[in-house]
Amino acid sequence: MLVVMKVDASDTEIEAVCAAIRGLGYEPHSMPGEQRTAVCITGNKGPVDKDRLSQLEGVREVIPVSKPYKLVSLETKNERTIVDVRGEPIGGQVLTLIAGPCSVETEDRTMAIAEGLCGMGVKFFRAGAYKPRTSPYAFQGLEEEGLRILAKVRDELGLRIVTEVLSEETLSAVAEVADVLQIGARNMQNTALLKKVGKCTLPVLLKRGASATLEELLMAGEYIMAGGNHQVVFCERGIRAFGDHVRNTLDVSAIAAVKELSHLPVLGDPSHAAGKRNLVPPLARAAVAAGADGLLIEVHTDPSTAWSDGAQTLELGVFQRLAEELRRYRETFGPAPSETHAS
Repeated sequence: MLVVMKVDASDTEIEAVCAAIRGLGYEPHSMPGEQRTAVCITGNKGPVDKDRLSQLEGVREVIPVSKPYKLVSLETKNERTIVDVRGEPIGGQVLTLIAGPCSVETEDRTMAIAEGLCGMGVKFFRAGAYKPRTSPYAFQGLEEEGLRILAKVRDELGLRIVTEVLSEETLSAVAEVADVLQIGARNMQNTALLKKVGKCTLPVLLKRGASATLEELLMAGEYIMAGGNHQVVFCERGIRAFGDHVRNTLDVSAIAAVKELSHLPVLGDPSHAAGKRNLVPPLARAAVAAGADGLLIEVHTDPSTAWSDGAQTLELGVFQRLAEELRRYRETFGPAPSETHAS
């Protein structure tokens, strides 16, 4: 159920509606927008007393939400959410580029990559301190030392750090360094971890699992938002398919479909989908054309010696040329200004 407030509804009236919802034993979620404020109701097992709420001061109407994902749905909030990360938006008119190596390596190497990206105007730096790997014998990340290096990148260069949280136990340490908490594909349905990051104040980048349906992805986002954290960004990173021509199949249709279903930003990860660096540029173009608000791309000064995922990693110069091209693509395929509104 969604309580839509009048345009001129006061903060006092909105809080009174929230208090009434709590009095009914439900949970209110205020969703401010440029045109209106709506209050979404969760926790109800059956019909809500619609008449009681519709009579409150400042209420325009009370309407049902048909989707099982209430807070994520475009039905609940018909304005596009723009997630603010230390003054930089994800969503809206700007194409967000999040770049960096697969994993944090030595301090010198990591700083060299970060400095190169910073010189290109990139605002977001991605690298894993904790690395989930298919093989238990593969490099698992530098862990605490990796976080120290990422903190140096953030403090000295001002880049916004995007790095993965693997477990509830490491969340607090990662949250001290990260500007965006990444939930990887393997953890997309780790509900205990989703609930924990739902209590955080940092934005969350949620990657789609390799075999997850779109509804499962959206419901995972709902877990985070139900905890109170409305700063969620979805990411399509490729799904399991039949061929071996790519590591995963980048589901560009999912990017377009999620934009039809949810108000939240959607990114594409052509690097993890491709698995081969020569395929990263065309997949990146496809993601932007499908409506992606940004991209995660793996970049290194010397991909041939990267400690992980070197085969899908671009050299700095190649990335710079691609970034310039993608920004032009965004101008052609991006949303009209009327389609984007800040949250």
